[in-house]
Amino acid sequence: MRVKKKIVKLLAGVLCLSTMVSFTGCSSASADKKSSTGSDLSNTLVYAGETADSINPIINEGSELVGIIFSGLMKYDASGKPIIDLAESYTYDEGSLTYTFKLRKGVKWHDGQPLTAQDVVFTYDKLTKDTTLSASVLSNYTDITSVTAIDDNTVVITLSQFNAAMLDNFTIGIAPKHLLDGQDLTTASFNQAPVGTGRYKFVEWDKTGGTITLEKNADYYDKVPNIDRVVYKTVAVENTKALMLESGEADLAWLNANYAEKFRGKDGYQNIDFTTADYRAISVDNRTDFWIKNKDSVGVLNDAIDKESVVKSVLNNQGSSAYSPIQLNAFGGNTAADIYTFDLNKFAQEMQALGWTKGADGIYERNGERFHFTIQVRDYEEERIDIANIISKQLKEAGVDMEIVLVTKFDWKSGYNGFLSGYAVEFDPDALYAQFTTAGSSNTMKYSNPVVDDLLTKARHEKDVAARKDLYGQFEVAFAKQPASVLIAYLDGNYVSISGLEGLNTDRVLGHHAVGVMWNIEDWTLNK
Repeated sequence: MRVKKKIVKLLAGVLCLSTMVSFTGCSSASADKKSSTGSDLSNTLVYAGETADSINPIINEGSELVGIIFSGLMKYDASGKPIIDLAESYTYDEGSLTYTFKLRKGVKWHDGQPLTAQDVVFTYDKLTKDTTLSASVLSNYTDITSVTAIDDNTVVITLSQFNAAMLDNFTIGIAPKHLLDGQDLTTASFNQAPVGTGRYKFVEWDKTGGTITLEKNADYYDKVPNIDRVVYKTVAVENTKALMLESGEADLAWLNANYAEKFRGKDGYQNIDFTTADYRAISVDNRTDFWIKNKDSVGVLNDAIDKESVVKSVLNNQGSSAYSPIQLNAFGGNTAADIYTFDLNKFAQEMQALGWTKGADGIYERNGERFHFTIQVRDYEEERIDIANIISKQLKEAGVDMEIVLVTKFDWKSGYNGFLSGYAVEFDPDALYAQFTTAGSSNTMKYSNPVVDDLLTKARHEKDVAARKDLYGQFEVAFAKQPASVLIAYLDGNYVSISGLEGLNTDRVLGHHAVGVMWNIEDWTLNK
């Protein structure tokens, strides 16, 4: 323990030295309000964020940066309900299945060009007509048949059938036609120098220094933010974020539960805890031979895992055990789907019923093959590594050999049998459609269950709210019986900031990696 503390102090000192080069100070977040170039940092928020490769609303829809650089026809309010944004109003005609949006007048792109209905048409045509485009959100737009600009400020979107989640899907950021027309959205240089209509505009991406600089959009059509600049640090290693906060190199960061706990009650800092829909799971790759032959043996693994011990130790009780991907969603939480319990005797009985018998080494075998599978875990995510290690140990004691493979980046072509995953369904549960239907655009693990396909398709097109909830409850049960993954735990969103940052609103349920914290950034104030 003493050695570990010395290493942490040494790392903090090295980080502090590097901080002095750019911030000329490191003893606290308020030690110096001037950068080495003389620019004022007193109203600059330094955020220790996630790694980033590109910033594009179509390709990176679930990104914190996308959320503040781009705007959609709709946006989410504090309760996670879609409300108007770039649209000043909309109407829906049930007979013709058409949405008519009236756009705000006078909205400009960050480069000064006017936003028009043609930009909306361009964005949705990309989502619905570009056969070369690969994006996880494409399944959200399959019910759109046409998008038409009536004039510069009016757009009509026609559907093939009713879609209960369509207003949610209209929150996707609009992309500028004048900068992206004719380009491959995946490789466009735009992705490293984005131009949006949102609250903050892109200034610079210093990849060597790992910083993305934004400044507030003084011409923003709604409330202009109080904070002048956001410096987004692209940080991969979890303990680095904590060190950055301690040294004064960062003002705000999402930390894992144990790192966040170290700041509770610490002078100069505050803990801001959000509810999230973010869960961790062992997602199995159904393309691999092992799971093709043994998909009937995924669910039973739940009985061999003490999920509560993961919550208590790794998550420091900042979370809860998981049984459903929409367990915390307003449409989910069907306890009838909670069909597994940590019970090694029950596990042994289930394994015997499935035809597994223990070999001489204590690992189950069936048809001459050991119950051995590999999962990828990113080597810089301490929390996931800790979760994987605990689960691996528990499964080994029960007779299952789960091998952990540490990777810097997930590799979907090397034949690993799965990965320690993270997902969230924080808004409309129709997000499940893209992930778990057989042909879903974000179904990377190629999960296929005809019952799930039927239930999620019916729920997407159901008008009655109570009937939709019932369908999603049925989905939870069907998914539990034939799961795509072994769900482990839901995480709380543990943010830590300097005490001078105010205005963060915890009403919103956050997403994967606690994304969405900046949903009301225009109301934040900074004093350092």
